[in-house]
Amino acid sequence: MVSALLTFVFAAVLQIGLAMHVRNTVVDSAIAGARIAAAADRTTDDGAKHTALLISTALSSSYADDVRVTTSPAGPHTLVTVTVRTPVPVAGFVGPGDMWELQGRALVEDPDLDDLDAEDPGL
Repeated sequence: MVSALLTFVFAAVLQIGLAMHVRNTVVDSAIAGARIAAAADRTTDDGAKHTALLISTALSSSYADDVRVTTSPAGPHTLVTVTVRTPVPVAGFVGPGDMWELQGRALVEDPDLDDLDAEDPGL
């Protein structure tokens, strides 16, 4: 009786660890994709592809089915947001249909700042 309970508790702890691993991996991939999309010489499509590639490599391509990249003003700057809707793993990597909506953000690089640095090396 006690061993069955301990087995159940151990399996639950492992599943929580797996769920946190999936969440952290997807968030980190979204942040990396946002940084790629925010680079001065890249597009938002590059960020979406990079995010999907990272998630597919680390977890499974089914976790990278819904990747969206948007831009929005953030004061004087522009903010890139990568949003990934991914299934919640409940039993192993299988979920009941619930979805996490996880995001990563980055500020868009301003290519004009590089020109200012070249003109005045004291900056």
